[in-house]
Amino acid sequence: MKFNTVFCVAGVILLNIAGCLGQLDVCGQARLNTKIFGENATAGSWPWQTSIHSLSSGSYLCSGTLINKEWVLTAVDCVLHNRVSDLVIYLGRLKQNGSNPHEKLRTVIKVIKHPKYNSLDSSLALIQLSSSVTFTDYIKPVCLAAAGSIFVAGTDSWVTGWGLNEEIKFPDILQEVEAPVVDNIACNDAYGGIITEKLICAGFLDEGEKAPCVGDAGSPLVTKQGSLWIQSGVAVYSHYCAEPGYPAVYVRVSEYQDWISNYTSSSEPGFVPYPLLLSLIDGGSVNLLSFPLALTLSIIPLILLRFF
Repeated sequence: MKFNTVFCVAGVILLNIAGCLGQLDVCGQARLNTKIFGENATAGSWPWQTSIHSLSSGSYLCSGTLINKEWVLTAVDCVLHNRVSDLVIYLGRLKQNGSNPHEKLRTVIKVIKHPKYNSLDSSLALIQLSSSVTFTDYIKPVCLAAAGSIFVAGTDSWVTGWGLNEEIKFPDILQEVEAPVVDNIACNDAYGGIITEKLICAGFLDEGEKAPCVGDAGSPLVTKQGSLWIQSGVAVYSHYCAEPGYPAVYVRVSEYQDWISNYTSSSEPGFVPYPLLLSLIDGGSVNLLSFPLALTLSIIPLILLRFF
């Protein structure tokens, strides 16, 4: 039994190595992210962050997340009232004014709204860029939480965007805010029963203003696992900019792996399970197919030690 399990694991590892030439080799890596507490982000600290604008007016609309070389994930409110031809996406942007030397611009050729986008817990949209982007330290896709991922209350997370700040102004520099996950039951109690299992809440229940606000729809909620950043949520609602007692609400990304994959299969985003757990008991299963190559290789010695 043990030998059979080892052989199965070895086969999975080989398959994983063969398939790691896609997004899993690049997603969620932010080499320039020093992650100190603060409000202003620094260039390259969140390389998947995108700024969505109206081409005709030049005005900022909201945020999105680069998930592979040609697709951006955002909230449906960002694109609901704008023509596809009037959308423009900025990648590698830090400041809304002045020079952004690492920035690239793309127009949009397609917008896919989730068929149930009128429901808060399905209010997602995918944006297809006019042409592929080349990844750099300043432009890189995020990893997405794989189906079945679990983010327990208190999980350290961050949200980023250019929405209104505590001074009721749109900041020039990308903002970063710590936002630990809040238990869905507590969040549901605060919001009077509207929080479903397809939503995830984050923030500080006893503090206001440290949360997404107007202009932050589509902003990514991310958690670091090892060396990788994984997106757990897409910002869709914040009660009066998350006043005390009301954490911000996000669509839970892991619930939409199949839907996202259906449109991005030609360049599959990097879906990573959270937390990274293995079942190494007899008769258990080991699923390494979603693991990045570096993590897979680091797990091999643990497997060998367990069975020999």
